[in-house]
Amino acid sequence: MPPLAPVDILASSFKADPFPFYARLRAEAPVFRTKLEDRRTASFITRYDDVVSVLKDPRFAKDRTAVLTPEQQAKQPWVPDFVKPLERNMLDVDEPDHRRLRNLVHQVFTPRMVEDMRTRVQQIADDLLSKVASRGRMDLVRDYALPLPLTVIAELLGIPPEARPRFHRFSKALMETTSNVKMLLALPHFYFMLRYLRGLIAEKRARPRDDLLSALVQAEEEGSHLSENELLAMIILLTVAGHETTVNLIASGTLALLQHPRELERLRQDPTRFKSAIEELLRFTNPVEMATERYAREDVEVAGVTIHRGELVLVVLASANRDASQFVDPDQLDLTRDPNRHVAFGQGIHYCLGAPLARLEGQIALATLLRTLPDLRLDAAPHTLRWRPTYIVRGLEALPVAF
Repeated sequence: MPPLAPVDILASSFKADPFPFYARLRAEAPVFRTKLEDRRTASFITRYDDVVSVLKDPRFAKDRTAVLTPEQQAKQPWVPDFVKPLERNMLDVDEPDHRRLRNLVHQVFTPRMVEDMRTRVQQIADDLLSKVASRGRMDLVRDYALPLPLTVIAELLGIPPEARPRFHRFSKALMETTSNVKMLLALPHFYFMLRYLRGLIAEKRARPRDDLLSALVQAEEEGSHLSENELLAMIILLTVAGHETTVNLIASGTLALLQHPRELERLRQDPTRFKSAIEELLRFTNPVEMATERYAREDVEVAGVTIHRGELVLVVLASANRDASQFVDPDQLDLTRDPNRHVAFGQGIHYCLGAPLARLEGQIALATLLRTLPDLRLDAAPHTLRWRPTYIVRGLEALPVAF
């Protein structure tokens, strides 16, 4: 085979099927150093066992300011001062701050409390499909996969309906900020979002309601739990993470089912399989392609390669989920796969807090879609589908379907 060469991992053609490349990395270069669009060097970790190990290893820090030397800090991508408060989110901090921040919202995302939301999620799914049922076609991302989880997380937080499109635009800009140029283009979104949030926080402080945002504001006022910057970062994180994964799960999961008619028919014949089907679609489609950034606190050896202190590490969940050492026939979609120890939601202390909610939304969204639109079919050639140019998530820009 030709030698491994850098690829454009942001290209739509790569995102459509990155798995052959990751298979070569697992076989030939399980720790693969490459240049990112912002000119930083990153090490991709691709084998399942190494992925799990790194995700659980405290020697890999989330907070780069606690790890990098002044010289290394100087080489980091430019971030304007007014955006820096967003870096105080619980995904980018280590213990003990991470535990303190996580505990503030953990009680909302317990499996039992999420299950109590089943009726509302079902209602949203039914309402969205009733609006398009007579059209005969739709963009599944815009008309269904996006508004469903965005509505759920917005209602949970207490974000008014008129502001929700603003949050999605911000989320899209944030996810696609992969270089200094794109950071400049995204600055208006960041500025206006932070200004809006400060106003919303002031409103919740003056007139608290029965929602998570009001609860977080009250925690901030207690003084010892949440700073204003942490409050801003928490709202952004919950909103973005609260819908991005599920949008991609619903849309990419639908595409996978349409491209595997035998598995789709098995699911239609036995709806009790939806729980295991969601787990397999998470593994197979990889709504989150890579875990968020980590930095080596010290020199660490992974797969025989030394990762030096301060080096950026990107753990490739999409590669681990197709590793033949863990999964039988990993490139086959098998909705009854058992066991299925995928890492779609990460591992370790930063395991996705919203995993129970994402699972519930995915199960309801796909079950309702297939039941309501039994003649659903792809309304575009697969090679024409556009994939989002991001490092972290793997998702479609649009998914035209007919029914």
